[in-house]
Amino acid sequence: IFRQEETTCNCEIAGSLPPPLSLFQDGEMVLLDGGCESSCYVSDITRTWPVNGRFTAPQAELYEAVLEIQRACLTLCSPGTSLENIYSVMMTLMGQKLKDLGIVRSSKESAFKAARKYCPHHVGHYLGMDVHDTPDMPRSLPLQPGMVITIEPGIYIPEDDRDAPEKFRGLGVRIEDDVVVTQDSPLILSADCPKEMSDIEQICSRTS
Repeated sequence: IFRQEETTCNCEIAGSLPPPLSLFQDGEMVLLDGGCESSCYVSDITRTWPVNGRFTAPQAELYEAVLEIQRACLTLCSPGTSLENIYSVMMTLMGQKLKDLGIVRSSKESAFKAARKYCPHHVGHYLGMDVHDTPDMPRSLPLQPGMVITIEPGIYIPEDDRDAPEKFRGLGVRIEDDVVVTQDSPLILSADCPKEMSDIEQICSRTS
């Protein structure tokens, strides 16, 4: 936790590291889920990038799949829909993407079910004075202008998953943005945080 004047930044690496904790290795990826607090309101975003600054082909395939799902879900953040509806769309798209990648080989209906194995969390949550503001609010509520939510699809392939192609095993990607619901198009509060692969690789190259 980093604190400076009235702003607090709480950043954590989400995911599991093998015990004992070890340094990141070349070829691995980092998933950073963090945010800040200002004037009693919080943020919550996630970015994923390769440790060495360059996506491998399998990493790029999985990353682009998650990014395309997120783009589609972001367009749905409008009055009248709900997080539950967006979640259903996310899982349908994810099932298809997992089939395209050869990770799931089932029918459309069972691909939706299979997607839950690789994305055990919801598409997002309400955001305000707390990161989950609040868990008591059902995700089935119709969204209204002024509401702030997160959109955070993710795909995580266990290392020991024999159903997935070997090149994807042990990889995980999540991309999360904070969104204000408006009468017009959604306002992405975290839009300035790069998430396109080319931008990420360019930024990483500047620090090497």
